[in-house]
Parts: sequence; C-alpha cells; structure tokens
Amino acid sequence: MRLSLVPHRETRLRDGRGRRGHLTMGPAGVQRDQAVAAAETVALVLGEDSPLPESADDVEELARRLRGHISQLGFVVPPGAPALRGAQQLASAGVPDGYMPSRVHLVNLAEATQALVATAQAHGVAPAKLTRRWRWWKPRINVLRGSVFAVAFACLVLAASVPRT
Repeated sequence: MRLSLVPHRETRLRDGRGRRGHLTMGPAGVQRDQAVAAAETVALVLGEDSPLPESADDVEELARRLRGHISQLGFVVPPGAPALRGAQQLASAGVPDGYMPSRVHLVNLAEATQALVATAQAHGVAPAKLTRRWRWWKPRINVLRGSVFAVAFACLVLAASVPRT
C-alpha cells in the first residue's frame, strides 16, 4: 500500500488545528465566532422574515441552541452582569407545553440571548483561558519514512565497515 506524500490538509482544517496541532484561532476570534453564531440563531427566531417554528421539536431545537449560546457566552461576559443572570434564569427553565407558551418562551430566550451578545460585544472581555494538556508530538508520515531510511542506511554502513573473516 502506498501512502500519499501530500499532507492531509483537509483533516487539519476540519478540526481547526494548524500544522503542529495547535489551535489556529485566538481568543478574540473565539469570542467573535460565539457572538456571530448566537446572533444568527437569534435572527432565526426574531427575524421579520423568519416564520415561527411549526413543530414542538423545532421549538426544542432552537431552545437548545439558544441555551448553548448562553452557556458559551457566559464565559465571555463578566460574572455579575444582569443580562447574564436573566439569560441563565430563562435558560434553566424548561420549554412550557402548548403552542403559544412555548413560542413566547422561545422569543424571550432569543431576546435574552441578544442582550447577552450585546453585553459581550460591549465589554470585549477575552474568554477564560482554557487549560491545555500536554500532547505527544505526532510525526508526519514523511518524517517517519526519513527516519526509517536513516536507520537502514546506518545499518548498511555499519555492516559494510565490519571486516570479513
């Protein structure tokens, strides 16, 4: 079996890692992406052109997304912010049964998320620093091939330098 000599760029870019396995996006990029993703989900709920969700599963999915955005933005916003406390209280409540109460809860959750996004953008606070675990360096396939060739060549030179009897 012959392995490709071309680096697998798609696999590195898919998980957001650069050449040496480090994250390629800094804290400012992470904060911006969280705020943009939250704003897009809020636009799905509060946008003038967006229709109300048709089924209870759609409402649950949107509420789950908004709860996720609230929990992610909770690391960016200062802990004592009133927008954070209100959003967390709404997120901790379950989606009520019934057509109108569930849609009203969804709209309230989207408005709280929108206020949290505005607070995060106004403060511009970097997210909490994540702890990194040490990982072993995983060599590329060409490094392994070169190492095997060097060891084989060294063995060949050693074998050739031994006197014959």
